[in-house]
Amino acid sequence: MHKSKVRSLSVVLAALLIVGVFAAAAGAQTRFLSLSTGGPGGVYFPLGGAMADLLSRHMPGVIVTAESTAASVENARLVGNGLSDMGMVLGSVAYNAHHGLPPFEQPLDIVALFQMYPAPQHLVVLKESGIKSVNDLRGKRVSTEAPGSGAETIALAILETFGIDPDRDMTRARLSQNESADALVDRIVDAIFLNFAYPGAAVEQIAQVRDIDLVSLEPEMLDKIIEAHPYFVRSVIPAGTYRGVDYDVLALGDSNVIVAHRSMPDDLAYEIVKTIYENAAALHAVHPVALQLVPENGIHSPIPLHPGAERYFREVGVLE
Repeated sequence: MHKSKVRSLSVVLAALLIVGVFAAAAGAQTRFLSLSTGGPGGVYFPLGGAMADLLSRHMPGVIVTAESTAASVENARLVGNGLSDMGMVLGSVAYNAHHGLPPFEQPLDIVALFQMYPAPQHLVVLKESGIKSVNDLRGKRVSTEAPGSGAETIALAILETFGIDPDRDMTRARLSQNESADALVDRIVDAIFLNFAYPGAAVEQIAQVRDIDLVSLEPEMLDKIIEAHPYFVRSVIPAGTYRGVDYDVLALGDSNVIVAHRSMPDDLAYEIVKTIYENAAALHAVHPVALQLVPENGIHSPIPLHPGAERYFREVGVLE
């Protein structure tokens, strides 16, 4: 082979080698993160997908993938066992996971990046029922939601505080969210417990065909529940959220948090939290609940905040 051709081939090979080295270096610098969300029918799935996209677009060298899961309990376990980097989790579930309470066999080393929003417990009745208080549920047909769901857990805490035995003092159904809504519309049950951020599609659908009321909790009873269950929060469903409900509804809320493993590097946690809050407006069109993504809400977590998250919240003046 001619010497000039050999030299040209050598130059090409050297260039390819250099490109390969830089490509490998670039690949090595890319950090891939997972965010466990929930099923397609809830808020977690679309909001988590939008958050993953936001972080991937605004954090150089980071690619975040949203993963659909069975939501809170599974997400806590995935993050606690190092199988997912972040997860969307109900506050009560995060509290139990952090402390090793049922359904968790031992404490999981998870911390919060931020609270996304509180999800108020909806107690929905037909206006014709005359039910105005939790006390009025005695002798009624009531769905406490699906077995093991967050809504059922909250419903049982409320009923216990009011001294109501769900299996003795009323006729109890344990229906899924959609089944509960259909049963109320068809007057198979008198009241249903649901838990989600407002406005909830299930309640909106009921209100399209039936006149509904939402039952408020008495302030002193709400305080009593929170004293016994510190992971719950006081919440208000504003007047006008649902058709025909023209009054504020005082409700028991369960916070919704983004959790991470305690071992997540502080700088990474800081950048994730900072990026979410500085670009939160991009999430507003995904679901109205994203309007609650402000630092003042973010610090209210039932489990300790990650040190990187604390750093951000101190910088913006919402945490001392």
